Amino acid sequence: MKREQDSKFVRVQCNKCKNEQVIFGKISTRVDCLVCKSLLAEPTGGKSKIKAKILEVLK
Repeated sequence: MKREQDSKFVRVQCNKCKNEQVIFGKISTRVDCLVCKSLLAEPTGGKSKIKAKILEVLK
């Protein structure tokens, strides 16, 4: 029996500079934009609180 992964990767777009990045759905540390250093997502103990625009959920 194959167990389906409950967390996925998410492609997001920075609200400030429009850079696109792929981040994990359940992070343990703060994720900043690689271009402008703006906050993209912060950990909550479960699913991430994503502050950027979600473009796509990857499988």
